[in-house]
Amino acid sequence: MDTSPCWKVTELQLYGNSQAQVPQSGDRNTLDERGRSPSLTAETVFASLPQVERGVAKILGGDPKGNNFLYSNGKCVIIRNIENPAIADIYTEHAHQVSVAKYAPSGFYIASGDVSGKLRIWDTTQKEHLLKYEYQPFAGKIKDISWTEDSKRIAAVGEGREKFGAVFLWDTGSSVGEITGHSKVINSVDVKQTRPYRIVTGSDDNCGAFFEGPPFKFKFTMMDHSRFVNCVRFSPDGNRFASAGADGQIFIYDGKNGEKIAALGGGKAHDGGIYAVSWSPDSTQLLSASGDKTAKIWDVANNSVVTTFNMGSDVLNQQLGCLWQKNHLLTVSLSGYINYLDKNNPNRPLRTIKGHSKSIQCLTVHKNDGRSYIYSGSHDVSHYWDAVTGENDSFSGKGHSNLVSRMAIDESNQLVSCGMDDTVRFTSVTKKEYSASDLVKMDVQPKCIAVGPGGYTVAVCIEQLVLLKDKKRGFGMDNLGYKPEVAAIHPGGVTVTVGGSDGKVHLYSIQGNTLKDDGKTLEVKGPVTDLAYSHDGAYLAVCDANKAVTVFTVADGYAEKSVFYGHHAKVVCVAWSPDNEHFASGGMDMMVYIWTVNDSDTRIKMPDAHRMHHVSSVAWLDEHTLITTSHDSSIKQWTVTYK
Repeated sequence: MDTSPCWKVTELQLYGNSQAQVPQSGDRNTLDERGRSPSLTAETVFASLPQVERGVAKILGGDPKGNNFLYSNGKCVIIRNIENPAIADIYTEHAHQVSVAKYAPSGFYIASGDVSGKLRIWDTTQKEHLLKYEYQPFAGKIKDISWTEDSKRIAAVGEGREKFGAVFLWDTGSSVGEITGHSKVINSVDVKQTRPYRIVTGSDDNCGAFFEGPPFKFKFTMMDHSRFVNCVRFSPDGNRFASAGADGQIFIYDGKNGEKIAALGGGKAHDGGIYAVSWSPDSTQLLSASGDKTAKIWDVANNSVVTTFNMGSDVLNQQLGCLWQKNHLLTVSLSGYINYLDKNNPNRPLRTIKGHSKSIQCLTVHKNDGRSYIYSGSHDVSHYWDAVTGENDSFSGKGHSNLVSRMAIDESNQLVSCGMDDTVRFTSVTKKEYSASDLVKMDVQPKCIAVGPGGYTVAVCIEQLVLLKDKKRGFGMDNLGYKPEVAAIHPGGVTVTVGGSDGKVHLYSIQGNTLKDDGKTLEVKGPVTDLAYSHDGAYLAVCDANKAVTVFTVADGYAEKSVFYGHHAKVVCVAWSPDNEHFASGGMDMMVYIWTVNDSDTRIKMPDAHRMHHVSSVAWLDEHTLITTSHDSSIKQWTVTYK
């Protein structure tokens, strides 16, 4: 029998006509105890939102065919299908935080720049996103990128030390001019997409600059703005360009000679700073996004507002970016949400893409009304996702006010969660609405919760255990003699196991409204990071900081069954498959393993499941579907099959 690896990784594609299959190196002995050869497939990526910062423009890039758009979050570039943004792909090869990414006009490559000044040019047609070239045009954050229409030259600007911009050939890095004329950071750059080529820039020195070429040479400075120039963009036909600033003004200039034509709105275009503008495909209209919580469509020739989109009254409704792609008008809010604007109803977007923009700490899964849902927790936000469609939303009402550190679904269909706001919350997954009354305040910060039958919840707090019954606080245990980290309640509802930083699992019994120390401990290989019972209660899996997962047999008095080694760094999460024969573990090494309980040598290894960030949580939707999440703010859904 061939025992070589027989598994593959594929993801929903945004390129090519078929799904690329990328074989990965795996472990030998990947046949399970039934002689089946396992395979692992990444079916869906639930992508992160743009990472945004107040007062800083967020650039959305669009592909020349109008099918996809892209943006950055942390060290990742996220590509999403504009018709169905649930279809997404993530580029993860930057070593530093990515600040901007732009498609080449050919559509075959993307250029992305990071805060260290590295600019990477990579392939869009293949799943592997092979690197074509890497350059460092200047030492400092790259803030904007623009290509010439023949996809041969790139202009990059930002926060350099000696210089704030460069323009060079994409395939050699050879300079084709100089970006000069500014005394401060350059925020924005654009290249005229028709000949003769022109370049325009906008800077923190309140000025724009106009360049002719190639080779590109500084021609003159535009000093119309009174505050920072945040965005400059040529119209697609090249006849005009727009300049938008923190002074709330938009100026229109001639695209060929740079002469000023008009100030939109006659003076102030918006009541707040303008962070982005994007031209309509026919070059007649302009979309603008502002900190005054509105976006506007302008008729440029008539210097008039066509539509004003009121995005809300909260500070998180400030608009930091925009993109006009075919018939789609997109803006990015300070919340990170992506809004699809509706010309016919300017007070309500057609759709709003929600999700996480910060690291995801925990997740759990649940079936409700025949549909499978994924629940995820991040910094003060919990979201739920339809596992089939990828549609998601946040719970309504006021939830946790700080990082959500753990969550689980109890037998009453309530999402039980704990956070760094020192509360344990109980939220109905049918109502999807936070309840102001269904929360329990802890004396100290809870780190983990575990749910069991009979309405029991155990909260693991800093140096304290608290037993809750029917959403009411009950017995608390202090002075434990060790630092508790995580807990699990046996499906039978009697035994509670608590993992400590002392490298031991401590056993307790639930007796009415109290916890009783059984005086029994289990030794593992290092400080306990997570533990979980199999669904039938037969096994307890414990993962630790010393790269091991230990499984104990419950019926044998918690005798050690096997120790599973494979991770190269601390294992941080573990979850059992509903078949009770397999369990998954995720680690600081960015790897996910799927183990077979009766054979510690049988495993599926998934290296770089979440590249650049450790796996923070794993959960099984069913015995063939594994969910993973990470500090990369994304969720991935994997299909596990046995042949």
